[in-house]
Amino acid sequence: MSSYRQLLYHIVFRTKDSKPTINQENVGELYSYIGGIIRNKNCHLFQINGVENHLHILTDLHPSLALSDFVREIKVSSSVWMKEKKLFPLFEGWAEGYGSFTISFMDLGRLADYVINQKEHHKKKTFEAEYRILLLESGVKIDERFFP
Repeated sequence: MSSYRQLLYHIVFRTKDSKPTINQENVGELYSYIGGIIRNKNCHLFQINGVENHLHILTDLHPSLALSDFVREIKVSSSVWMKEKKLFPLFEGWAEGYGSFTISFMDLGRLADYVINQKEHHKKKTFEAEYRILLLESGVKIDERFFP
């Protein structure tokens, strides 16, 4: 008998101190690089986007991987790449931690649209406000020490 899986995640992480250090002129190259990391882990990138201070990634996760290792690899590798390529001269690194939310296949299209429209979305809402809503909607208890 074959094994089947559908492990879909919405992953969010921000820049160090939420500084606006991801210049939008070069994000296509960054997203391609992160997509390559994801493919090399036998995962599928459904959507990636963000603004100057954070990224959203919709991906599946191969069952042989631990989510924390997967996210750490994306953050460490992309941070090194960003500094080496010098396409993001103000980038200091990613903040500690991340948000990860399981999603259903039925919600994938809606969430992909949400990720695609990040620039419009953040004309009305800060990262902190958005992140707080994601946590609350996912039933995650918020630790106020990490919110200004």
